[in-house]
Amino acid sequence: MKFEIAKYAEGLTLAEYLQIEQDLVREVQEPTLFTWIVSPTVIYGRHQSAEAEVNETYCREHGVAVVQRKSGGGCVYADRGNVMLSFILPSTHSEQVFADTICLLAKALTDLGYEAVTTEHNDILVAGHKVSGSACYTSPTGTIVHSTMLYDVDFDALHQAITPSPAKLAKHAVQSVRQRVANLKQIKNIGSTEDFRRALEKMIIKNYD
Repeated sequence: MKFEIAKYAEGLTLAEYLQIEQDLVREVQEPTLFTWIVSPTVIYGRHQSAEAEVNETYCREHGVAVVQRKSGGGCVYADRGNVMLSFILPSTHSEQVFADTICLLAKALTDLGYEAVTTEHNDILVAGHKVSGSACYTSPTGTIVHSTMLYDVDFDALHQAITPSPAKLAKHAVQSVRQRVANLKQIKNIGSTEDFRRALEKMIIKNYD
């Protein structure tokens, strides 16, 4: 069994892509993957507070959208240097689906030359830096796993838009978001963000069975 690649219009908002996930999971029959790229947006988890996690003044002044998702997990920043991935699977065994999907992503990155490892916090690291985070949402008909992939993100904007608590940073033994994350393009440049997106899609399909 292979992933079906779902194609949708480019240039939709993050909220519109999240709605596509919800529409797909209601009638999912085969494992489905679609990838997407959005204009600058902060996405925070269902159990988080925008007031605590997001620099709302900065986002408002710089045209950064702020959206809450239905899944848990942390707050992330996305722009056109970040590839978003949505895995829609016809299984409600969410813990296993989540773990398998993160391992699949790490294997795909490693096969692209990035030597990726997973962490207990469901992140993916390359060269000791976070390059991908994931969150999971289970419905009565299936499971959604959505992941971010930092390829050529504007870290100045990321640093300004997200305001994690000191406790969260201390848990990861770092002093700032900037210290913790890295762009894959800096580690290995395989072209534009779109080039990377297509290469990653192909490697995911190759490794899934």
